Amino acid sequence: MTVVPVPVPSVRSVAMHPLGGPTPSTSKSSGPSASSEPSEPSAPSARASAAQAEAIRIEAWTDPVIDRLGYDPRSLYVETFWLGILGPTCTWLIRRLAAGLDDQPGGFDLDLEDTARALGLGTRSGRQSPFRRALARCVTFQVARRQGPMTLGVRRRLPPLPRRHLLRLPTSLQESHATWMVPVRSSPVLEEARRNARRLALGLLASGNERPAVELQLVRWQVHPAIAHEATRWAWAFRAHETEGANGAVGADGAPGGRPVRPGPGRPGRPG
Repeated sequence: MTVVPVPVPSVRSVAMHPLGGPTPSTSKSSGPSASSEPSEPSAPSARASAAQAEAIRIEAWTDPVIDRLGYDPRSLYVETFWLGILGPTCTWLIRRLAAGLDDQPGGFDLDLEDTARALGLGTRSGRQSPFRRALARCVTFQVARRQGPMTLGVRRRLPPLPRRHLLRLPTSLQESHATWMVPVRSSPVLEEARRNARRLALGLLASGNERPAVELQLVRWQVHPAIAHEATRWAWAFRAHETEGANGAVGADGAPGGRPVRPGPGRPGRPG
C-alpha cells in the first residue's frame, strides 16, 4: 500500500503575536502561486521582533451592552467574584489598564517593562514571562482582545460572571453572587433606599474618595450591593457632568443620553 504524505503548513509561515499565539492574517490566497510565497514573516524573525517590543497600544474595547450594564474593573463585584477566575495578577493588570483609559480615553502606549515591574513581576521577558502570561490570560477570559499586531483592546466594564465560571468559585461565593444578582424591584421603600444611597455616594465622592472605595463603603454601611453599585455609578456620572458642564452628557443611570437630576425631595427614582 502506498502512503500519500499529507502536506503540513510550515511553522515558518506563521507570525507570532506579541501576546502569544499566531497573529490573524488579513491576506487571502489568490491562486496557486500564493502558497509558494508566504505572505507572513518567519517565526524566528517574528519572535525576535516580539521580544524586542518595548510597548503595546492599549485601546478601549467598545461594547454598547457591557459598557452600560457591566462592572468597573475596580469595583467590589470584580474584586469579589472575578478575582477568583482571573487571578490576582490579571485583575490588577486590568484595573491598571482601565485607569489608563480613564485618563486617556483615546488609548495610550503601555511600556511593558515598566508595567511588569510596577506589578511586581520583574523584568523577565519572553512569551512565558509572568507579565506576558497575564496579558494572554486577559485575552483568554475575554476581558481584552487583540486588535492588531501591537494593539490590545481592553474592556472598561466587565460583564456579570458567566455561569461556567461561577461554578468554579466556592459555594459561599456562589450563594453571595445569587444574593447580589437578585432583581431589584420598585417600591416606595426601595426608592427611598436608592435616594439615600445616592446622597451618601455623592458625599463620599465630594470628600475625595475614589469610586471603588465609595462602593465598598456603601456595602459596609449595609446598602444592598446592587443598589451600592448603581448609586456609585450615578454619583460618579453626576459629578463628571457637573465638572464638564456639558448639558445632556449622561443620564440618570450614568449612561449617555440624559442629564442627571440634582438630588432633591419628592422625585421617585431620582436622588432626593
